[in-house]
Amino acid sequence: MTSYRRTRSAILEATKALIAARGVRAMSMIEIADSAQVSRATLYNHFRDKESVLGALLAYEIDQLFQTSRSLASISIAISSDGALATMRSTDPALLTQIVSQMQGHLWEEARMALSSLLGSPTRADLAMRWLIGQVFAPLQQAQSQEQALAI
Repeated sequence: MTSYRRTRSAILEATKALIAARGVRAMSMIEIADSAQVSRATLYNHFRDKESVLGALLAYEIDQLFQTSRSLASISIAISSDGALATMRSTDPALLTQIVSQMQGHLWEEARMALSSLLGSPTRADLAMRWLIGQVFAPLQQAQSQEQALAI
Protein backbone atom coordinates (compact mmCIF):
# COMPACT_ATOMS: atom_id res chain seq x y z
CA MET A 1 0.00 0.00 0.00
CA THR A 2 1.35 3.42 -0.87
CA SER A 3 1.98 6.12 1.69
CA TYR A 4 -0.89 8.16 0.23
CA ARG A 5 -3.35 5.27 0.63
CA ARG A 6 -2.11 4.43 4.14
CA THR A 7 -2.56 8.04 5.20
CA ARG A 8 -5.99 8.28 3.60
CA SER A 9 -7.06 5.03 5.29
CA ALA A 10 -5.80 6.28 8.66
CA ILE A 11 -7.79 9.49 8.23
CA LEU A 12 -10.97 7.62 7.29
CA GLU A 13 -10.60 5.09 10.12
CA ALA A 14 -10.00 7.90 12.62
CA THR A 15 -13.03 9.76 11.31
CA LYS A 16 -15.25 6.71 11.70
CA ALA A 17 -13.97 6.13 15.24
CA LEU A 18 -14.66 9.76 16.14
CA ILE A 19 -18.16 9.55 14.69
CA ALA A 20 -18.82 6.38 16.68
CA ALA A 21 -17.55 8.03 19.85
CA ARG A 22 -19.02 11.52 19.55
CA GLY A 23 -21.00 12.08 16.37
CA VAL A 24 -20.30 14.19 13.31
CA ARG A 25 -21.14 17.63 14.65
CA ALA A 26 -18.97 17.18 17.72
CA MET A 27 -15.77 16.38 15.81
CA SER A 28 -13.45 18.82 14.08
CA MET A 29 -10.78 18.61 11.42
CA ILE A 30 -8.18 19.14 14.15
CA GLU A 31 -9.50 16.12 16.06
CA ILE A 32 -9.49 14.03 12.89
CA ALA A 33 -5.85 14.93 12.23
CA ASP A 34 -4.87 14.23 15.84
CA SER A 35 -6.73 10.93 15.94
CA ALA A 36 -5.26 9.83 12.60
CA GLN A 37 -1.81 10.91 13.82
CA VAL A 38 -1.22 13.13 10.81
CA SER A 39 -0.46 16.81 10.62
CA ARG A 40 -3.24 19.24 9.84
CA ALA A 41 -1.45 20.11 6.61
CA THR A 42 -1.48 16.45 5.60
CA LEU A 43 -5.18 16.19 6.40
CA TYR A 44 -5.91 19.26 4.28
CA ASN A 45 -3.76 17.87 1.47
CA HIS A 46 -6.16 14.94 1.34
CA PHE A 47 -9.46 16.68 2.14
CA ARG A 48 -10.53 20.31 1.90
CA ASP A 49 -13.12 20.16 4.72
CA LYS A 50 -15.11 17.88 7.00
CA GLU A 51 -17.79 17.34 4.36
CA SER A 52 -15.24 15.97 1.90
CA VAL A 53 -13.89 13.62 4.58
CA LEU A 54 -17.44 12.42 5.25
CA GLY A 55 -18.09 11.90 1.53
CA ALA A 56 -14.91 9.86 1.19
CA LEU A 57 -15.79 7.86 4.31
CA LEU A 58 -19.23 7.05 2.93
CA ALA A 59 -17.74 5.91 -0.39
CA TYR A 60 -15.12 3.83 1.43
CA GLU A 61 -17.67 2.21 3.73
CA ILE A 62 -20.01 1.29 0.88
CA ASP A 63 -17.11 -0.11 -1.14
CA GLN A 64 -15.89 -2.17 1.84
CA LEU A 65 -19.40 -3.38 2.59
CA PHE A 66 -19.83 -4.87 -0.87
CA GLN A 67 -16.28 -6.18 -1.14
CA THR A 68 -16.40 -8.08 2.14
CA SER A 69 -20.04 -9.18 2.24
CA ARG A 70 -21.09 -12.20 0.26
CA SER A 71 -24.77 -12.23 1.15
CA LEU A 72 -27.62 -9.84 1.67
CA ALA A 73 -27.88 -10.98 5.28
CA SER A 74 -24.22 -10.12 5.97
CA ILE A 75 -24.72 -6.64 4.48
CA SER A 76 -27.79 -6.16 6.66
CA ILE A 77 -25.92 -7.30 9.78
CA ALA A 78 -23.01 -4.97 9.02
CA ILE A 79 -25.34 -1.98 8.61
CA SER A 80 -27.39 -2.82 11.70
CA SER A 81 -24.34 -3.28 13.91
CA ASP A 82 -22.26 -0.30 12.72
CA GLY A 83 -21.24 1.85 15.69
CA ALA A 84 -20.88 5.07 13.71
CA LEU A 85 -24.41 4.75 12.34
CA ALA A 86 -25.70 4.03 15.83
CA THR A 87 -24.16 7.24 17.15
CA MET A 88 -25.38 9.26 14.18
CA ARG A 89 -28.95 8.04 14.77
CA SER A 90 -28.87 9.71 18.18
CA THR A 91 -26.54 12.68 17.65
CA ASP A 92 -26.94 13.62 13.97
CA PRO A 93 -30.29 12.29 12.71
CA ALA A 94 -30.89 15.21 10.33
CA LEU A 95 -27.49 14.72 8.69
CA LEU A 96 -28.06 10.97 8.42
CA THR A 97 -31.44 11.61 6.80
CA GLN A 98 -29.87 14.10 4.38
CA ILE A 99 -27.15 11.64 3.34
CA VAL A 100 -29.58 8.81 2.76
CA SER A 101 -32.17 10.96 0.99
CA GLN A 102 -29.63 12.06 -1.61
CA MET A 103 -29.63 8.70 -3.33
CA GLN A 104 -28.23 9.92 -6.60
CA GLY A 105 -24.91 9.80 -8.33
CA HIS A 106 -22.28 7.19 -8.94
CA LEU A 107 -22.00 5.98 -5.35
CA TRP A 108 -25.60 4.87 -5.10
CA GLU A 109 -25.53 3.48 -8.63
CA GLU A 110 -22.49 1.37 -7.73
CA ALA A 111 -24.33 0.07 -4.67
CA ARG A 112 -27.36 -0.83 -6.80
CA MET A 113 -25.16 -2.60 -9.35
CA ALA A 114 -23.38 -4.56 -6.61
CA LEU A 115 -26.72 -5.60 -5.13
CA SER A 116 -28.05 -6.50 -8.57
CA SER A 117 -25.02 -8.69 -9.17
CA LEU A 118 -25.38 -10.31 -5.74
CA LEU A 119 -29.11 -10.90 -6.07
CA GLY A 120 -29.31 -11.57 -9.81
CA SER A 121 -32.05 -9.03 -10.48
CA PRO A 122 -32.32 -5.23 -10.67
CA THR A 123 -35.82 -5.42 -9.20
CA ARG A 124 -34.63 -7.43 -6.21
CA ALA A 125 -31.68 -5.03 -5.87
CA ASP A 126 -34.01 -2.02 -5.66
CA LEU A 127 -36.14 -3.78 -3.05
CA ALA A 128 -33.02 -4.75 -1.09
CA MET A 129 -31.65 -1.20 -1.29
CA ARG A 130 -34.81 0.20 0.29
CA TRP A 131 -34.77 -2.55 2.95
CA LEU A 132 -31.13 -1.84 3.80
CA ILE A 133 -31.71 1.92 3.99
CA GLY A 134 -34.49 1.24 6.48
CA GLN A 135 -31.91 -0.46 8.68
CA VAL A 136 -29.78 2.66 8.76
CA PHE A 137 -32.59 4.16 10.84
CA ALA A 138 -34.08 1.04 12.46
CA PRO A 139 -31.43 -1.67 12.80
CA LEU A 140 -32.36 -5.32 12.96
CA GLN A 141 -31.12 -8.11 15.19
CA GLN A 142 -28.88 -10.65 13.45
CA ALA A 143 -31.61 -13.31 13.32
CA GLN A 144 -34.05 -10.79 11.85
CA SER A 145 -31.51 -9.82 9.18
CA GLN A 146 -31.01 -13.43 8.18
CA GLU A 147 -34.72 -14.23 8.14
CA GLN A 148 -35.79 -11.11 6.21
CA ALA A 149 -32.92 -11.37 3.71
CA LEU A 150 -34.24 -14.75 2.61
CA ALA A 151 -37.58 -13.14 1.72
CA ILE A 152 -36.03 -10.69 -0.75
